[in-house]
Amino acid sequence: MTELMNFMKNRVILTASELDLFTKFDETPSTANETAKREGFNEKGLARVLDCLVAFGFLKKEDNRYSNTEKGAFFSSRHPETILPMALHYNHLWNAWSSLTDVVKNKKGKRHNVIVRLDKKDREAFIGAMHAIARTLSKDIADAYHADRFECLLDIGGASGTYTMAFLKKNPKMQAVLFDLKEVIPIAKKRLADEGFLGRVKLVAGDFHTDELPGGCDLALLSAIIHQNSPEENIALYKKIYDALKPGGTLLIRDHIMDGSRTLPAPGALFAINMLVNTAGGDSYTFAEVKDALKKAGFIDIKLLRTGDRMDCLVEAVK
Repeated sequence: MTELMNFMKNRVILTASELDLFTKFDETPSTANETAKREGFNEKGLARVLDCLVAFGFLKKEDNRYSNTEKGAFFSSRHPETILPMALHYNHLWNAWSSLTDVVKNKKGKRHNVIVRLDKKDREAFIGAMHAIARTLSKDIADAYHADRFECLLDIGGASGTYTMAFLKKNPKMQAVLFDLKEVIPIAKKRLADEGFLGRVKLVAGDFHTDELPGGCDLALLSAIIHQNSPEENIALYKKIYDALKPGGTLLIRDHIMDGSRTLPAPGALFAINMLVNTAGGDSYTFAEVKDALKKAGFIDIKLLRTGDRMDCLVEAVK
């Protein structure tokens, strides 16, 4: 029964994030009355949300004034490792998940491309969420994969460059090309510049569904990309990557890679639902499905290098 009520707690946290309450109380601890007047909120509604956040351990309440706890501070935009973009992205997913019953009943549901059709605010939240998730995982992946034999990384759908930077840190002689939508490139440029990597990265704007990929690299990375696509879209993308890679080049895929039963890893089974309600044809794919699609695109020596629960499975294929 408790698990059935988890959505209530999550809704409170998401609403607080959407209203940016954690940033507001990080800047100025205040009462519900003061905050409601300043922001134009309903005082009773705000007070009940704030008291829940105290009960959950995200806020503390002293003399009717609210301020962040250490846990709540991570949801403030002022925190150097803020997870606010992730919360805003999950808030964006809320309505899509509510359409699951209609999707299963073969009704239309609310399906859309995960990022292309997002507005500027939601797109930035999506990119920020991916960066927050990837902070430590990207280092783990770069450490686990021996890429010192490669000269140039093509990061396809590289977002803000988190994985590009992880590979460049691990492999100091490597250069990179980051390919993503024109709306995303300025976000990547700023983050790469802030981290001191802009001189080693060429930024190329484009859509891998409609545009050719930049050539000249010997390692291509598809990090959390294939689950957004239909099987047919993935085959088309693999063919573009095959054409773009140097002879003997390698494709590295990071994603949930399911076992034959499609039940493991368990987070991948749940993520398949996320793709069901948020994309027209996306899914979590089995290794057999990925291998078959890569073969159709011309790749050989296809191997499952790593399995895990954190979308940290790795598949390698050679041109």
